[in-house]
Amino acid sequence: MYKQLVILVLASVLTTINLSSQDLKPDEQLRETIAGYGQAEVVIKYPGWDEMDFLTRNVSISSVKKDEVFITLNSSTVDWFLSRGYKYHIEEISDNKGVTTAMSVSQAMEWDSYPSYTQYDSIMRSFHNNYPSLCRLDTIGTSIDGRQVLVLKISDNVAVDETEPDVFYTSTMHGDETGGFVLMLRLCDYLLQNYGTSDQVTDMVNNLEIWINPLANPDGTYTSGNTITYPTRANAEGKDLNRNFPDPFDPGIVPPRENIDMIAFMRRHHFVISANFHAGAEVVNYPWDRWLSKYHADNDWFDHISRAYADTVHVYSGPSYMNFMDNGVTRGAVWYIVYGGRQDFVTWELQGREVTIELDDIKQTPAAQLELLWQNNYRSLLGYLENAMFGIHGLVRDAVTGVPVPARIAIAGYDKDSSHIYSDTLTGTFTRFLLPGTWNLSVSAIGYRDTVVTDVVITDRQQTSLVIDLQSYETVIDTVDPDFSVLYPNPASTYIHCKLPEKICGSLSISILNLYGIKVKEFTETVTFGTLLDLDLNELPAGVYYLVFRNSRKRISLRSRIVISGRRP
Repeated sequence: MYKQLVILVLASVLTTINLSSQDLKPDEQLRETIAGYGQAEVVIKYPGWDEMDFLTRNVSISSVKKDEVFITLNSSTVDWFLSRGYKYHIEEISDNKGVTTAMSVSQAMEWDSYPSYTQYDSIMRSFHNNYPSLCRLDTIGTSIDGRQVLVLKISDNVAVDETEPDVFYTSTMHGDETGGFVLMLRLCDYLLQNYGTSDQVTDMVNNLEIWINPLANPDGTYTSGNTITYPTRANAEGKDLNRNFPDPFDPGIVPPRENIDMIAFMRRHHFVISANFHAGAEVVNYPWDRWLSKYHADNDWFDHISRAYADTVHVYSGPSYMNFMDNGVTRGAVWYIVYGGRQDFVTWELQGREVTIELDDIKQTPAAQLELLWQNNYRSLLGYLENAMFGIHGLVRDAVTGVPVPARIAIAGYDKDSSHIYSDTLTGTFTRFLLPGTWNLSVSAIGYRDTVVTDVVITDRQQTSLVIDLQSYETVIDTVDPDFSVLYPNPASTYIHCKLPEKICGSLSISILNLYGIKVKEFTETVTFGTLLDLDLNELPAGVYYLVFRNSRKRISLRSRIVISGRRP
C-alpha cells in the first residue's frame, strides 16, 4: 500500500512538472526534469572531434546519430553540461504505458510483459529449482540499494567446474534499456526447456559453461520501487556503469560497487567470449571503443562474428531492423569514443572477447514488441555463443609430469595491445579464436623453455584440439622418476603430508614455486622410503603452488601441484 502511495505521489509530481515546464527557461526545465525523473536526455549538434572527445569524458553519451549527439544527464553531470553553453533540446520523456508489468510470475514467463523485481527474483529461483541438474543460481554482488545482481549458470554438469569454455551474457547495465532484460530471461528458459530435444541447445549445454546475468543494474531499472516506472541509465549513485570500468590509460576511473563485483566475478571465470546488451540503437559494436586509429589484432575476426549476428537477424526480421552503421555492425570508435567501457576492459585486461549489442532504437522496448525482439534475435543469440566451441581448444602441460602449466600464448608478428591469451592457471586449458588459416603459436611460461607450435590449421566453424608439452628448465640435467608422490590433504591448510616414491628418497632439496615459477620457499630434508614428510604451509597465502623435490646425487626430480585453501583462524 505504501509503495502504491509513493507511485501515485510521484505521478502527481511529474504531472505538475509537465504542466509547468512550458513556463520555465530551458536550463530550469532541464533541472526540474532531472529532479522529477532522475535523469533527462538532451540532444546537441555534433560539436566536432576534439569537443566530442572532451564531452565523452565528462557526460554519458547514449548515442550519436547523423549529426546529433544524445546525452543522458543526471544531478551529477548537469552542472558541468550547462557550464559548457551548448545549445540543446530536451527529449520528451515517454509515459511508459507500453512497459506493462506482469500480474504474476506465470504471466511474466509468457515473456510479453515486464516482471516486477520480486517476480524476477522468483523466476531466477524457479529456473534453479525446476532444473537442478542443469542450472545453478549465483550472485555476482549487491547493488547500492541492496538488490542482488543475479546470474544463472547453465551446463550439463552444473555442480562441477569443468574444463569447458566459460561464456557470458549480461544485460541492462544501463537500467533504462530494458528489452535485453526480458530477452535474457527468455533465453535461460529456452536453453533449459530445449535441452535434450534440440541438438543445437544440447550440444552447447554439454560443451560450454553458460552464464547469464539478465539485469546488471537493478537499482537503475527499479529506481521507483518494485516495478519499472521511470528507470534511469545510471546506478543509485548516478554512475554510468558502462563508463566506469578500469581504463588502461586513465587511472582516475574509480569503479562503483556493481562494477567492482562484476570485475571480481569475471576474473574468477575468465570468460572466453561474452556480450553485453543495450538499447538506443540497433547494431553490433565491437572493440575498440576507446581508440579510433588502433585496431585489435583480431579485428577481422570480431567483424566476422558481429556480421554473422547481424546477418542472421536480417534473415528473420523485417528490412528496417538492425541496419544502423554498416548494416548492423560497427567498430565502436567509428560510432563514437567511449572511455571506461566494459567491452574494452574485458578484451584488454582480461584477454576475453566481448562485443556490445544494441537491440532496439527504443530504450524501453514496449511489452507488445518483446515477442518480436525475441523472434528477431534468438537464433543470433545461440549462434554467437556457439563461437566458443570453435577455434583452438588447447592444453599446456609439463612434458614430464603432465602437470597443467599457466602459459602465455601469442602469435608472433600478429598479436598486439594485449590480444594474447593465457592458459588457465589450474587446468592449463585455453581457447583462442582465429579466422580460418594456418597459424604459428608462441608459448612461454616461467620455468619452461619457450616453444613454437607451427602449422596449426583453423577451419571455419570447426574446433582444433591441441596439446602443448613444455620442457622445464629443471629437467635439462635431471632424469625424472616415473613414479608419483602422494600428497594429502590437498587442498591443504596448515600442513601437507608427502609420501614419496622410493627412487627419489634420500637427501632432497625441496622448492615451493608459485604459479609464476617464482621460488617462495626452499629447504633440505633427508627422507627415508615409507616415512611421511610433513611440510609447514603456514607462512604461505592461499593459492596454487608447485612442489619440486630434487635428489641431486641420483639426478632425479619430481614435481607436484598443491592448493592451499583459505587462511586458517
